[in-house]
Amino acid sequence: MSVTGIEQAMSKKIAPPQQLGSYPPSDVTFLLKDLSAVSLERATEEREEAIQSGVHYSEMLPVEYQPTEGYIDLFHDTLRLSSRKVALAVAVVSELIVAKRGLNTVLVSLARAGTPIGVLIKRYISYRYNTELPHYSISIIRGKGIDENALLYILQKHGLDAELQFIDGWTGKGAIRQVLIDACDSFYHKYGIRLSDDLAVLADPGYCSATFGTREDYLIPSACLNSTVSGLMSRTVLRDDLIGPDEFHGSKFYKEWLNTDVSNAFIEAISPYFLSVTEEALHISAGLRQSPPEITWQGLKDIQSIQESFGIADINLIKPGVGETTRVLLRRVPWKILVNSMDNPNLRYIMLLAKERGISVEVYPGLTYSCCGIIKLLKGESE
Repeated sequence: MSVTGIEQAMSKKIAPPQQLGSYPPSDVTFLLKDLSAVSLERATEEREEAIQSGVHYSEMLPVEYQPTEGYIDLFHDTLRLSSRKVALAVAVVSELIVAKRGLNTVLVSLARAGTPIGVLIKRYISYRYNTELPHYSISIIRGKGIDENALLYILQKHGLDAELQFIDGWTGKGAIRQVLIDACDSFYHKYGIRLSDDLAVLADPGYCSATFGTREDYLIPSACLNSTVSGLMSRTVLRDDLIGPDEFHGSKFYKEWLNTDVSNAFIEAISPYFLSVTEEALHISAGLRQSPPEITWQGLKDIQSIQESFGIADINLIKPGVGETTRVLLRRVPWKILVNSMDNPNLRYIMLLAKERGISVEVYPGLTYSCCGIIKLLKGESE
């Protein structure tokens, strides 16, 4: 069974990747099918109604939020103030990856929030160990799983003994972490190949990852923008009429926004701090290896408490953490924002966006996260 599965995995013909995105090819290879010519965007309200009516979110795209000039200024200001902090988290998680997996590791970012983080990890390991690890960006979709063709392409190219390290930006309630666990189990049962479901993230406020830079819920600047900080790539798309059985999941490459792209500027703002944070990162990562952090899924417990407090039927309407709350305010139809404190300095972006959109902000005491965004229910209350 497993031999047959392995042979099937290694012999399957997969369409080769296209050159996509605004990063240098040396930074990342996108294992995605280019859907730039396809009209997939829907207005926010229309998309929200479709999602809540049962259309899967991966079958369409949001209209990309075009930030105001003041918001862009705030992004650059926050990037300037947090670059060293982000660099330290990158360094810590990179040292943990090397200690756990060695230098025969293939970095596999989960598109799209994981992509800039994967680029930074690749850059740090190159600086620290003088080794260029291969780095790919692939699709994973809640409710549909990971792109198996992308995984097969990586294994065919780098061999079955390659260590794959999955990377994302941060954890929320752990939904993608759970999808990854299930996907790796499914991949094993299908092909007889066991992949590690460890997910390396910069921030793990959900307490659901063992490989992280910090558990503080702060704004990683790349969470603020969409494609213009992620190599000009859209969210990933999976539809049977667009993606063939031997093709990668799809995405759009927004070349028309090259003049506002800050993907490489984000990387270049953080990379210069690697030298100054290395010693501190070695100390922190050594401590994490000596006393491995517990995975408690405390964030999910908090979300279940909020769900009960507000009588929210669908847990997916609650998006925890600064990164996910930012996305609710940018891409969804928010109902309200819950924060652990009005004085939390990590909430400057959230307060700005909430004010821009006229969304109420409430304190929810004892929250593990800095904040949570709650999506407005657009269907009948009983549904």
